Amino acid sequence: MSLQSPPRLLELAEQSLLRDGALAIPTLEELPRELFPSLFIEAFTRRCCETLKTMVQAWPFTRLPLGSLMKSRPLETFGAVLEGLDALLAQKVRPRRWKLQVLDLRDVDENFWGIWSGASAPSPEALSKRQTAENCPRLGGQQPLMVILDLCFKNGTLDECLTRFLEWGKQREGLLHVCCKELQIFGMPIHSIIEVLNMVELDCIREVEVCCPWELSILIRFAPYLGQMRNLRKLVLFNIHVSACIPPDKKEQFVTQFTSQFLKLDYFQKLYMHSVSFLEGHLDQLLRCLQAPLETVVMTDCLLSESDLKHLSWCPSIRQLKELDLRGITLTHFSPEPLAVLLEQVEATLQTLDLEDCGITDSQLSVILPALSRCSQLSTLSFCGNLISVAALENLLRHTVGLSKLSLELYPAPLESYDAQGALCWGRFAQLGAELMKTLRDLRQPKTVVFSTVPCPRCGIRASYDLEPSHCLC
Repeated sequence: MSLQSPPRLLELAEQSLLRDGALAIPTLEELPRELFPSLFIEAFTRRCCETLKTMVQAWPFTRLPLGSLMKSRPLETFGAVLEGLDALLAQKVRPRRWKLQVLDLRDVDENFWGIWSGASAPSPEALSKRQTAENCPRLGGQQPLMVILDLCFKNGTLDECLTRFLEWGKQREGLLHVCCKELQIFGMPIHSIIEVLNMVELDCIREVEVCCPWELSILIRFAPYLGQMRNLRKLVLFNIHVSACIPPDKKEQFVTQFTSQFLKLDYFQKLYMHSVSFLEGHLDQLLRCLQAPLETVVMTDCLLSESDLKHLSWCPSIRQLKELDLRGITLTHFSPEPLAVLLEQVEATLQTLDLEDCGITDSQLSVILPALSRCSQLSTLSFCGNLISVAALENLLRHTVGLSKLSLELYPAPLESYDAQGALCWGRFAQLGAELMKTLRDLRQPKTVVFSTVPCPRCGIRASYDLEPSHCLC
């Protein structure tokens, strides 16, 4: 015969409150604050809307991290929380113990409920997220309630809970401070995006990703909002097209409208562009507008001119650069001098260099090697996809002897690995890979080194050699 444990205080409180919402207010006034999180979770899970309304008004913490509970997007319970907030916002004088200042709608991974209840200590990541919100530029103003969310526009429609919140928020202008740290755009009409951005405190935004194909004319409609994101750190632009029907003078006007927004971004550090063509011949306009040192320049599969590379190499804002990625930019017919100068400018700070598939030749490589050999902080080097001879590769390996922090090295298969028609000779590749690996190990003790071929024309996979050659599947 087993003895049944008596119910705990928390269980009794839950049973009472969830059974009779009319008892909520007097009970909550006496309930220890440590019991609120688990009780709120139970009410939220059971969709006890009346109890939720009351608990929101009596919330004894400054933050209500609701987003981590909303993975199933229960619209009914979310509506109950908004009704509770309405009652809270309507009060001119709030009771002393009711402290709610921040509604957090982000879907974070950390167990915030355990942290707030004292059941677990916050991790450094959790503290970072909390600190980021608390350091919001407008926090501490006249707005009585701050709402934190991450905006992700995709599939042409807004999430139904976000739609509900936006409808609710429009009617409460002046009572809310809507704060967004990360903005992602995967696909939605620009007018819908602008409608949402008009509700958001734009100077809270730290990161913007435009990961959908836009015409330059659409980017220009977005540009004025970009200029208002005064604390922006990171911008990602993916696949921005220029319509063939745009006359040159109109394109010049558009480029100026876009680049001038960077004059307002005092903290901008990370620039990512993929398949962007409208800055060809105009990169200097963007570089002149930068207000702070860049940490990251990633421009992959973009159209750049030789003059663009020259302007980049002499730009004062790149002298603290940590990451440079020019993958897929054809440099074959460029003078190697600007790239060498660029590496000289960043030799004290550069940690990642990616020159994959740039069409760099033996003669160009020989010019940039002295500068490359002085990049003392370099930890990742990718040079694969360039057709370089064995002799040039051996020279490259010798110039890495002093780069003690290298942990990942990606090199191309030697030019001699291919026959006259450009087909890979497997045996020759394996032999040359083994010889180059031995050369490198005679020079120093490498960590991770891979020699890889150009992509297979049928399957797109690169064959590689680290200790043994690997084949593509076709």
